[in-house]
Amino acid sequence: MFKRLQTRRGWRADLTALLLGALSAAALPPAHVIPVLLLAIPGLLALIDATPGTRTAARRGWWFGFGLNMLGLYWVTEAILVEAARFWWLVPFAVPALAAVLAVFVALPAALARRADPGWRRVVVLAAAWTLSDIARQFVLTGFPWNPWGSIWAIPGMAGDIFIQPAAFVGVHGLTLATLLLAAAGTGSWRCRLGRIAALLAWAGFGALRLAGPAPIPPDLTAVLVQGNVPQGNKWNRDLALSIFHRYLRLTRDGVAAVRGPAVVVWPETAYPFLLDRDAPERAAIIEAADGASALIGSVRLDEHGRPRNALFAVQAGGAMTGVYDKWHLVPFGEYQPDWLPLPIQVVPGGGFAPGPGPRTLHLPGLPPVGPLICYEAIFGAQLVDRADRPAWLVNVTNDAWFGNSAGPRQHLAAARMRAVEEGLPLLRAANTGISAAFDAHGHEVARLGLGQAGTLEVPVPGALPPTVFARLGLWGPGVLASMLLALGLLWRTPRHVEDEPEPN
Repeated sequence: MFKRLQTRRGWRADLTALLLGALSAAALPPAHVIPVLLLAIPGLLALIDATPGTRTAARRGWWFGFGLNMLGLYWVTEAILVEAARFWWLVPFAVPALAAVLAVFVALPAALARRADPGWRRVVVLAAAWTLSDIARQFVLTGFPWNPWGSIWAIPGMAGDIFIQPAAFVGVHGLTLATLLLAAAGTGSWRCRLGRIAALLAWAGFGALRLAGPAPIPPDLTAVLVQGNVPQGNKWNRDLALSIFHRYLRLTRDGVAAVRGPAVVVWPETAYPFLLDRDAPERAAIIEAADGASALIGSVRLDEHGRPRNALFAVQAGGAMTGVYDKWHLVPFGEYQPDWLPLPIQVVPGGGFAPGPGPRTLHLPGLPPVGPLICYEAIFGAQLVDRADRPAWLVNVTNDAWFGNSAGPRQHLAAARMRAVEEGLPLLRAANTGISAAFDAHGHEVARLGLGQAGTLEVPVPGALPPTVFARLGLWGPGVLASMLLALGLLWRTPRHVEDEPEPN
């Protein structure tokens, strides 16, 4: 089959690359049809093998990446439809434009792979360069590291628990590297394929062994995760704001009533529809509804320059504000207008949100130190914890109502789960319309409240593991590993054999 792909030229080869990329999207959450990569990645390599040079290989890679991201990110259109009256004209362009930009991060690895000798060297270069390209996606144009291949292993249930454990050492990008190497098994000899099967079994064995280790000691604390299930079209409706606030108060009372012992209440991103730092009576009402328990409340505040900030407030006894965290990884066009593309398509008026200073640990009376993450920030591995002030748990507040009942909220949840494993910290997630969930420090899901439900989760906060290797090294670990493999694949050349010339008489 793969040899037949090598006979394709021109637009037929480009179309094949596009279809292979679209096929590979089935491996992503929430489908997790991982075996499709055994066709898609060797197919891409076969197309690269047949190209006359790096430019054509880059083009094939671009078409593959375009197909992958068109299907993997289709749900972005859902967010535009929420504001259809203003942004209807973007519907045909938004996903293709985003896919076209992200496809460049596949075109570059494909071009580099073409420069390596065929066989295992080309496989290694493609996998290593793709991993480095994914790492770059965390930084280029403010970053959008959505759907790395490593996320395909965040399968719901025990299988996912096992296969995501190596992320504690090499992060999701290390899993991407391993995934691509394993997926290319179809291009090798039977010995190579058996070796890859053995590697997969060793991977599973390692994950099972790590899960069998001693469980960390949990703090004496129960989190009440509140999910209001407010449609995005209603969130900022002035006529509904008060009723939304009372809905959250009612859910808080119900949730806290089911708890015995110390508790903390968590409301999702921008759940409070006014300016919480200016509303002392409402803060007191929250604490009263929480029966005196501490509360972490998503809201908006205005900074000293009058610009809004997407914030998480800590509210404690008597309604006192004891801490605040400002979101620092903002969503381009959704929360701010990027300077590099000055088009008037932002959702937030008045220049958009101002970014916060970066990761922060909140030290609050009576609570273990907490590391806040607001929505989009959960996709940025190694960029969510203050390394000098490690928290004991992570709280992720989010609003995925923008994306409806699509793959978007489920892919976002898979990313949050991966962060728990990478950092060795429990992560508790409160989402406006779902999916609210809690993961222990191994990434095992201990509770969930699905999409489109109003309610609460009462979850004992799990214990933290010691800092993982990834927590210590961050992106340097997978980055250096991928760089070494890239150099190996490019520099290790196949010896050229020449016929011996007869010696002169």
